[in-house]
Amino acid sequence: MSVAKVTELIAESKKSFKDAIEEGVTRAHKTIRNVTGAWVEGQKVIVKDGTIVGYRVILKVTFVLDD
Repeated sequence: MSVAKVTELIAESKKSFKDAIEEGVTRAHKTIRNVTGAWVEGQKVIVKDGTIVGYRVILKVTFVLDD
């Protein structure tokens, strides 16, 4: 039997929501072992002078704890 944990992180991209998700998962994988999945809890755009300048996602990342 394994035990998993969920942690929340926020990732941002200047390109798209998809890119923000990929950046977040890639970054999480660098410091968290055994990442098995992630889901988007929320999305937000950053607006400056009426133009979208950033895409931000709140990610819930699941990873399995070591035995």
